[in-house]
Amino acid sequence: MLKKIFTILFFVSTILSLKAQSVDPLRASNADVQKAWVDTIMQSMSINEKIGQLFMIQAYSTKDVKNENYVAEMIEKYHVGNLIFMQGTPEKQVELNNKYQALTTKVPLMIGFDGEWGLDMRLKNTYRFPWNMTLGAIQDKSLIEQLGERIGEHCKRVGIHINFAPVVDINTNPNNPIIGNRSFGEKKENVTRKSIAFTKGMQRVGVLANAKHFPGHGDTAADSHYTLPTINFSKERIDTLELYPFRKQFDAGVASVMTAHLNIPSLEDNPKLPSSLSKNVVTDLLQQKLGFLGLVITDGLNMKGAANYSSPAEINLAAILAGNDILLIPQDVPQTIKLFKESIEKGMLTEERLNHSVRKILRAKYLAGLNNYKPVNEENVFLELNSATDELLHRELMKNAITVLKNENGDIPITNLENKKIAYVSLGDGDGTPFVDMLKNYTRVDVVVGKHLDQLIEKLKSYNLVIIGFHKSDDHPWKSYKFSNKDLVWLQEIARTNNVILNVFASPYSLLQVTTFKNIEGIIVDYQNSKLSQEVAAQALFGAFDMKGKLPVSIKNNFKAGHGIFVNSLGRLEYTIPEAAGMSSKKLEEIDQYIDTILNERMAPGGQVLVARHGKVVFYKSFGHHAGSRSLKVVNSDVYDLASLTKILASLPMLMKAEEDKKISLYSSLRDILPSYKDSNKDTLELREILSHYARLRSWIPFYLRTKDEKTGRNLKGYYSSKKSKKYNIKVAKNLYLNTSYKDSIQRLVRESEQRERLGYKYSDLGYYIIKEVLESKYKKPLNELVDEEFYRSLGLDRTSYLPLQKFSVKEIVPTEKDTYFRNQLILGYVHDMGAAMLGGVGGHAGLFSNANDVAKIMQMYLQGGTYGGVQYFKPETVQKFNTRYYADVRNRRGLGFDKPQINPQEKPTCGCVSDKSFGHSGFTGTYTWADPESGIVYVFLSNRTYPTMKNMGLVRSNIRTKIQQTIQEAIQ
Repeated sequence: MLKKIFTILFFVSTILSLKAQSVDPLRASNADVQKAWVDTIMQSMSINEKIGQLFMIQAYSTKDVKNENYVAEMIEKYHVGNLIFMQGTPEKQVELNNKYQALTTKVPLMIGFDGEWGLDMRLKNTYRFPWNMTLGAIQDKSLIEQLGERIGEHCKRVGIHINFAPVVDINTNPNNPIIGNRSFGEKKENVTRKSIAFTKGMQRVGVLANAKHFPGHGDTAADSHYTLPTINFSKERIDTLELYPFRKQFDAGVASVMTAHLNIPSLEDNPKLPSSLSKNVVTDLLQQKLGFLGLVITDGLNMKGAANYSSPAEINLAAILAGNDILLIPQDVPQTIKLFKESIEKGMLTEERLNHSVRKILRAKYLAGLNNYKPVNEENVFLELNSATDELLHRELMKNAITVLKNENGDIPITNLENKKIAYVSLGDGDGTPFVDMLKNYTRVDVVVGKHLDQLIEKLKSYNLVIIGFHKSDDHPWKSYKFSNKDLVWLQEIARTNNVILNVFASPYSLLQVTTFKNIEGIIVDYQNSKLSQEVAAQALFGAFDMKGKLPVSIKNNFKAGHGIFVNSLGRLEYTIPEAAGMSSKKLEEIDQYIDTILNERMAPGGQVLVARHGKVVFYKSFGHHAGSRSLKVVNSDVYDLASLTKILASLPMLMKAEEDKKISLYSSLRDILPSYKDSNKDTLELREILSHYARLRSWIPFYLRTKDEKTGRNLKGYYSSKKSKKYNIKVAKNLYLNTSYKDSIQRLVRESEQRERLGYKYSDLGYYIIKEVLESKYKKPLNELVDEEFYRSLGLDRTSYLPLQKFSVKEIVPTEKDTYFRNQLILGYVHDMGAAMLGGVGGHAGLFSNANDVAKIMQMYLQGGTYGGVQYFKPETVQKFNTRYYADVRNRRGLGFDKPQINPQEKPTCGCVSDKSFGHSGFTGTYTWADPESGIVYVFLSNRTYPTMKNMGLVRSNIRTKIQQTIQEAIQ
């Protein structure tokens, strides 16, 4: 029985071996045509030309004419057949590529490149994709395939035919100085899956891949650039671990392999002979036992791991005799050619052996399209190498890599914002600004610093959540990722006294230094400290998308490779690029033209524009200044007087809640919900009529005129005082207090105001004086406190508030007008609306201040059927109930509180290009917001068009707000 099992196993292994040998990665689909082309070239080549095909020399696009002349001489005089481009710029490389290719006669050059994470590995001003260690955390291998394809497209764009990637080394040694972040991880299966996906993607677009560094450079603590590392493992260990991904790559059709400079006693007896020069390794193991039929290329022969072995020419000969096909960065080409020819004469190197490699090289060139060579287009290189497609893919890669290692208190993602007081502390020597800036888009996060640990710990006592960002340089994958001793002490002490989430923007190996994770409640590995990595990490922390990465390496016994806690999203806004939401960046750039018009024609001093689609913010820009050209520049955190947007952002959510709480009914009459309106001329008005502006209410009442001298226009002393007192307790503006009793007068004037005789649509603020009274009577609290407690804190609206001077500094608040008719001062931090000001700054129709980002959160909550951040504020049917026209039959376009698209052609509340399901509102101060369930668009426009005076009507007359809305709609692809 046992013998039978062994026989079956032997048979299976034989079949697998034959399968590996049967995959010829250099065979074209039209193999007969390929063979004919190769045969024709071979028949016309001299010995010198054949030898020249074995060399791949360095070319630079940063060096002077002397270097260019050297490369040209190598091509023309010595028939060098291949180049590897090193440092430079893509534009210069394309120029030189075309120049060098023009020097060839019989067969074009094959251009190689080290582009493991993209062209950025060697070329400036090109796109940098994530390190392999980061990719190792990603579970969706189709993303890796897309990356390989995209890097392949970049390579083709600059004339590269073979990219020396992917690295398939299994990094089982954390102290490896040269592989590390370049490896997909320590698990052979993970490395294999990722590397094959990368290879498939790149070779699909016609760029040859290269599996390196054979037979495996992952478990060494030495760098072969400077010495010859030793791999002291048995054949069995190497066969089952290091060779595993190579075997699978061969089965998958990888075009080439790079042989490493290693000392491997179990595979090569000569301790001084690098594995790259060993026949035992290159021919017997790689090509015979493993059956690899593709190109075999040495690692750089200028590296000390090989260069220390002998003279350059002898090393080059040894490499060919060992079984390599291409000599990468060979030294002393002229002497090498001389030695090769002497060796052929002596029979040491046969012409048959030479022809074998040259034929393989020509077959590879055919696969790369060099049988039909065309010069590379030298125009628009930068733009085509730095596209929205690249950033979109990069974002998806980084999002999918984020790995949650520990979530002890369930604080990831961060919820219950109303109960959180959050601090951010930075450790490491890298910049964490993008991380902090993005965190602040979700709620208030304070950056806490201290010169001494005791001072920092004291400051953190008032916070119940501390986010620690460990930031290290992201310049290249070999940069130090380690904690300093100081950072380690501070981390443990902060964790000992606080609830902590640690975000690691460095190699996961950095966590090997942490002696205990006991007091660290949350740990997230974000792998890299790039701007993009930090931004998506902050979004993930607040639940903008799922977190599903898996650790590619082990952290002692604490976290094994493959560990990762899946964390669901909370449906909060994500911040990304237009293409991520199916929109055109180029089209949205047209918004800038409207912004220029606003500023140039002084329609407003400045403003904010935000566009989101399907919960993704894709355009967010602040422009201009607070007031005059020499004032403060507008930034995203600045707050504007929202004017009538208050109706749908403060009064309306409380009405929805009251309706669900059964405190009111939309069919309730005023006499039922406000006893003071019983027997008034408004007692039978229904709430839905008021909200639809169909209640025959007057448009507004200029209450402030009643408190002024008709002849002089001055404010009457009986109504106002410059100092606060019990009698004058309503603050209208700076150093201006209204008689406390006048609030009752306003309510009485609204209650007793005459009704319009004709029934029909008429926009009115008066209904919201009534609604404010209703809400405050039902909930026994002021409206500003109600909306803050019920909605704003939980939604993370830390830039939204009534009475903004109580929360923000003057520099964060945009002024609205130089008032010369009532308050006689610059209106800054006080509500512009006169009636709301006379109510102390809190009105149902006006008084709210906010920035575009916070407005978008509420609108997105409406779009999501009353849910945001994992909290259901209303039922979907409630939102729908209020987003319905109840009087459409009489051509009243309004919903309940919400404005709706036009019914009458002469009305222009929207661009006319949004769906009938859409809703929003505009504000007197130059504000506007609109949301469309059909397209998924949320649009916010904030400005202070009333500066310097409300007579500044350019913004209103030009309809720029709705023209921008039209552009947004047209940007949908």
